[in-house]
Amino acid sequence: MTAFTVVWLAAALLLGGLVLDAGLAVSTKVNARSVANAAARAGARELDVAALRTTGVVRLDLAKARTAATSWIARAGMPGTVTVTATTVTVSVATSRPTQLLSLAGIGSIPVHSTATADAIVPII
Repeated sequence: MTAFTVVWLAAALLLGGLVLDAGLAVSTKVNARSVANAAARAGARELDVAALRTTGVVRLDLAKARTAATSWIARAGMPGTVTVTATTVTVSVATSRPTQLLSLAGIGSIPVHSTATADAIVPII
């Protein structure tokens, strides 16, 4: 009876840990996605105004777009990378969520990654 109780108690703790830690990891994923989306949009707002006025072509000021997106993820306190092309900004954020109960099973953290892309568009005036 004692071995049975120990096995079922361990299984219940692992199941509870899976539910708790997976929920916290999903919450962290939502936050990472939000940061990536906001950073990509911040970069996509940095248009090359001179090119837009003279040629009507929508393109990004590459340096300003990279700086805007990078500073956004830095303020959020998450590590990430920014890729800027002539018309798009792609932000990838990678972080991890420390576990609460799964650490008892040797799983110390759950990695979380998120990527978002924003396109430069013609401003409506």
